[in-house]
Amino acid sequence: MNHSILKQVIFDQHEVIKNARITARDYIFEKNVNYILVGLRRAGKSTLLYSIAKELIEEGCDWSQIIYVNFEDERLLGFSVNDFNDIVETAHELSDGKEIYYFFDEIQIIDGWEHFARRMADQKNRVNITGSNAKMLSTEMAGVLGGRYIPRMIMPFSFPEILDCRKIARGEEAMLTTSKAAKIRKECQEYISWGGLPETLQMTNKREYIKSVYDKVLLGDIAEREHVNNREALRLMIKKIAETVMSEVSFNTLAGNVRAAGIRTSTDSMIEYASYAENACLIFRTRNYVSKFSEKEGIPRFYFFDNGILSLFLVDKNSALLENAVAVHLRRRFGEDLYYYKSARTGTDIDFYLPAENTAIQVAYSLGDAEEREVRSLLSFAQKSTGNTRLIIVTHEEEKTIEKEGTVIEVIPVHEFLM
Repeated sequence: MNHSILKQVIFDQHEVIKNARITARDYIFEKNVNYILVGLRRAGKSTLLYSIAKELIEEGCDWSQIIYVNFEDERLLGFSVNDFNDIVETAHELSDGKEIYYFFDEIQIIDGWEHFARRMADQKNRVNITGSNAKMLSTEMAGVLGGRYIPRMIMPFSFPEILDCRKIARGEEAMLTTSKAAKIRKECQEYISWGGLPETLQMTNKREYIKSVYDKVLLGDIAEREHVNNREALRLMIKKIAETVMSEVSFNTLAGNVRAAGIRTSTDSMIEYASYAENACLIFRTRNYVSKFSEKEGIPRFYFFDNGILSLFLVDKNSALLENAVAVHLRRRFGEDLYYYKSARTGTDIDFYLPAENTAIQVAYSLGDAEEREVRSLLSFAQKSTGNTRLIIVTHEEEKTIEKEGTVIEVIPVHEFLM
């Protein structure tokens, strides 16, 4: 790889970092540790690397020590695993013997990157990496990297992060102040409708921007990266998954729905395509805590990592977007230790179950006629549980405490729950 081109890429990236607007986020990075940041495209991974680089400069590093390479730069078209060492050589040409800090953005584009990353860590280099493919967090990849990097899932802005970015107070005093509480509720509705992709905060036409991100994920991170030939089946499957948010769906059903639209596909293809969408951090699944292993994998409930992308597919969307926002919040806090709980034998149907917290959560846009059904499921769950069980119903704006049969159920409005 031409060293002059690499230097140009690095110098141009320095200017991008210098001019970047950095918003503090709820992630803490230890010094002298190598990280792999993985998440949905445009979720803010690069900006987190910018913040690490800027902190190094503030601590006395020179820009010549910051070697930041974005592998989506068109000047690097044709770059292969054999070219990585040119980056190292170029870095030494620039740094004049000082310690070097490497930042590699969207490195998963280069096949075989993991072997280079391991060698760099073995040589005690400081390296931080981003990628848009969850396979980078897999056990298999961890085995190749040999524990040299700490993986971190980076998600779009949480609701509290958006409030902080907007400089909207969110403490107890704010919630008890009429005008401030109104701002929080308004911002929460905006978040539920349009999600947390950082750049949407400055966008007037949010839908257009979100659609462009989705198209890049669908066509680039999934179809092109995974060599999907039947792109129409992939596109329609994502749409059908969006329409099933709040409900479990089998891959047989997905295949049938796609075929009903006149597009040839198979159940095996649906399984593959769904895994591709999960790897691209577009969607995630919850599994039934009480079902057999085969059913856990075969009949999941899917949610989208960003409400804005989900909103592209929905018409009557309030209930689905509310539940998806709750799912994203819980996934952020508890990772994959998040389930639904559905038992045909007992009639129990719980939207979210957190076994580590012994907590059951139902989501209802408004209680009204649904209150009896939601309460009945929670009471049924509580009767089967041992120990102290926390029972919650998340609503759009209702707040109260329900006491029934010696059991307490908290009804919490979504803006409070997300905080």
